Amino acid sequence: MSAGWPGRLLAGLTAAVLATAGLVGTSTARAAGSHPPAPAAAATTALATAAVPRHAVTGYWQNFDNGATVQKLKEVDGAYDIIAVSFAEATGQPGAVTFRLDPAVGYGSTDEFKADIKAKQAAGTSVILSVGGERGAVSVSDTASAQNFADSVSGLMDEYGFNGVDIDLENGLNSTYMTQALKSVHDRHGDVVVTMAPQTIDMQSPQNEYFKTALGIKDFLTAVNMQYYNSGSMNGCDGKVYAQGTVDFLTALACIQLEGGLDPSQVGIGVPASARAAGGGYVAPSVVNAALDCLTRGSNCGSFRPSRTYPGLRGAMTWSTNWDAANGNAFATQVGGHVHGLP
Repeated sequence: MSAGWPGRLLAGLTAAVLATAGLVGTSTARAAGSHPPAPAAAATTALATAAVPRHAVTGYWQNFDNGATVQKLKEVDGAYDIIAVSFAEATGQPGAVTFRLDPAVGYGSTDEFKADIKAKQAAGTSVILSVGGERGAVSVSDTASAQNFADSVSGLMDEYGFNGVDIDLENGLNSTYMTQALKSVHDRHGDVVVTMAPQTIDMQSPQNEYFKTALGIKDFLTAVNMQYYNSGSMNGCDGKVYAQGTVDFLTALACIQLEGGLDPSQVGIGVPASARAAGGGYVAPSVVNAALDCLTRGSNCGSFRPSRTYPGLRGAMTWSTNWDAANGNAFATQVGGHVHGLP
């Protein structure tokens, strides 16, 4: 995720209206085939969508100690609507993943960790398992590894009670087989929360593998929280080049996803919680909030101004809740409050 690893009735009603209007749950021409859910899965998916607020704040929780504040799940700020437990790791079986608690985070037992997951869920937070990270070596490149991925992720969801899975593979991704794997997980857990955290380069075009995967699971994808950092300058949707660490970088790059086939409810802005949390691209909470205003209301824009607004934008993500805690929970307090106040 980051260089060297330092590195919540309204939502449900909105989901129902969007689904009825056909704005959510439709595949695109670039989706990897059609995949209509079974009736039971469709019913549970509506419930899952209601569990994630219309505007949500996502934070990655570190299952390791890298100098950021070490915290248990119960200590994560309540502003986070989705907590991505980082990370599930590869096993010796192609595509399969496993998860083990690091003793460094202070849990006395797995049962204590599971109890914290349930407590967070009871408070309205979705707790999902993130796969990969910067050093992750999970490869899903054929039918067998796609099945292994789906089997292991589903097993970990059942074992720990995770609400879903986050895809943070930074060393390559095959859209055909990752789409297949995630559809298999959705077949077993119709209420699954699925997020993705691609790097900026991975979402520059709908033809890129990460983008194609997102479009391929558009009927149940929760959010793509692209990493707007550690990337240097990139192209915006207007063809101009923008430097990271600016409001224009956030808005002009988000525009690519918003105009490239994803529903606004599936797009979030991912940023570091502090300057120490990434190698570059940190922006103050005020800049994140300005970008959110620009995209949803058309106000507080920089030089780039989108041709239309996207009031349904999902929200924002940060790496990580631990770095946020080390920074006085500025992201949770300032960006979190702003996200929950969006139109």
